[in-house]
Amino acid sequence: MARKQKRQFTTFNLSFLDIMSCGFGAVVLVFLIIDHSMAVHSRDLNQDLLAEVDFLEEEVTEGEAGLVRLRNTLSDLDMQMVEANGRATRISEEIEEYEALIAALRTDGYTEREDIEQLKAEIQSLEQEVKKLRESAPEPGGDSARTFIGEGNRQYLTGLNLGGRHIAILLDVSSSMLADRLVNIIRLRNMGEDVQRRADKWKRALETVDWLTAQLPVSSDYQVITFNTQATPALAGTEGKWLEVANQAQLEQLSQALRKIVPGGGTSLENAFIALQRLNPAPDNIFLITDGLPTQGTSAPRGSKVSGKERLALYQKAVRQLPGGVPVNIILAPMEGDPMAAAAFWQLAQGSNGSFLSPSKDWP
Repeated sequence: MARKQKRQFTTFNLSFLDIMSCGFGAVVLVFLIIDHSMAVHSRDLNQDLLAEVDFLEEEVTEGEAGLVRLRNTLSDLDMQMVEANGRATRISEEIEEYEALIAALRTDGYTEREDIEQLKAEIQSLEQEVKKLRESAPEPGGDSARTFIGEGNRQYLTGLNLGGRHIAILLDVSSSMLADRLVNIIRLRNMGEDVQRRADKWKRALETVDWLTAQLPVSSDYQVITFNTQATPALAGTEGKWLEVANQAQLEQLSQALRKIVPGGGTSLENAFIALQRLNPAPDNIFLITDGLPTQGTSAPRGSKVSGKERLALYQKAVRQLPGGVPVNIILAPMEGDPMAAAAFWQLAQGSNGSFLSPSKDWP
């Protein structure tokens, strides 16, 4: 009986364990199913969120690019607005000037209709005169004040800067301008003045001045200063004054006055540069026509001879008298016995943003 009860109890215990095992397995199975479904749902949700993040990042990038374009457009608009305001200010100032001019004319007793008719008549007269001049001119004359045609067989690209508002031309009239060789200079100095004026080197120097004045802008002012031991204006009575390039009659007087000069004496480049200081306003372009280094300073040398080293020292002292920031254009007709002149004048031209020219005998 006891064995039977023991077998029944053992059987009951096994059945209960089986039931518990089955229940735990079911719980585990349910947990696994729930966990799997949660993982699938999380993965799908993450993919959707990542896609949305990528889309938002693209929109942010496009928005930043659009912001840059808008800023650039705004900068352009600001610049256009500033320019427009500047133009408007200038126009307003011009209107005020014209209104003041009209008011002044009315105060002086002029009537608008009479002034307009008078101006129209003057314009018609000027147009007719211009038409006649154009018809009578054989070819266009450009904007030069004069016409100059040299006798040379070649044309040159000189590189000379002929612009400027106030242009000074310095012409060496010392005895060395008679010839390139010392022996010929001595020979010509013993001849008559007419022969000296017809010396080839001197004629080339005068033609160089004619060529320069023919190329100057008509709206500019100029002055030609001759120098040997002293510096004087080529046209008497014009010391310290600027002359108008547009005054052709005065240009012809200047050319005739230069042809009356007989080269003679030593060379004081310092006095020539000091003469530029008397011009008011100061020149903004300088042309120097010479043949070598100076032989004296502001006063005569002590001895009868000047060495090459002394001439270079006199040149360096003279250069200190030049106005600062003004280009110096050198036209050098070198003579024998002065080998350092070309290098010194070339350095002056380069240092002042000018040009250096040593032309051949058939120029200009």
